[in-house]
Amino acid sequence: MSSAENGSVTLDISETGVATITFFHPSQNALPSALLDELAEKITSAGNHGQTRVIVLKSGGDRTFCAGASFDELLEIKDKEAGAVFFSGFARVINACRKSSKIVIARVQGKAVGGGVGLAAAADYCLATEAASIKLSELAIGIGPFVISPAVTRKIGLPAFSQLTIRATDFQTAQWALQKGLYNEVYPDIATLDTALDALTEKLASYHPEALKGLKEILWEGTADWDELLTERAAISGELVLSEFTQHALNSFLKK
Repeated sequence: MSSAENGSVTLDISETGVATITFFHPSQNALPSALLDELAEKITSAGNHGQTRVIVLKSGGDRTFCAGASFDELLEIKDKEAGAVFFSGFARVINACRKSSKIVIARVQGKAVGGGVGLAAAADYCLATEAASIKLSELAIGIGPFVISPAVTRKIGLPAFSQLTIRATDFQTAQWALQKGLYNEVYPDIATLDTALDALTEKLASYHPEALKGLKEILWEGTADWDELLTERAAISGELVLSEFTQHALNSFLKK
């Protein structure tokens, strides 16, 4: 897959056991279905690798962390089955993070929108910069954040999720995300973020693997039904994306 044209997902495992998964797409790190599938596969592969002690999930570039779903691909969806398949990509990524026996650390260097917020929420711990404001814009284009809502609500609670969803055109600051529990640590710039990230991951990589595995199980208690739940939510989004309202909203956005 060409990083210049279609985006890319790479996996690198250090000698100390830090598995770094980096996704990139030239359209503000948006995620078409092919990248979602590859991202889920890399998370699973990293978790199953014997050398991995901790997983870092990050995106390329120094601006937007993730712009969410690919609007170009959303416009190409012509039936509800295809829609369900597309949104199931986000479900697979979230469930890959959930099922991995390894702790997943998200590095959020810039804005996170829609599915990008879901990625941050799917991680077990999240480090961000002051530039990493967040927005759930789905209602503004006629769909809802149904697939990612269990992960986001699990982190920030229902009142904050309601605010984030209903204020669909408004960004909330990184400090807001920190206060609500989506982010665990916020740093002034990328250099400081990466220094803190390196220190944290090297420390985690030195801990007892079985202790980390046990912690992971505790962190995700009560989510055993998410395979079915997120698939059901994907079907809802897959049908809504076909509406005239959503198709018009997507076309209007792309023409800006």
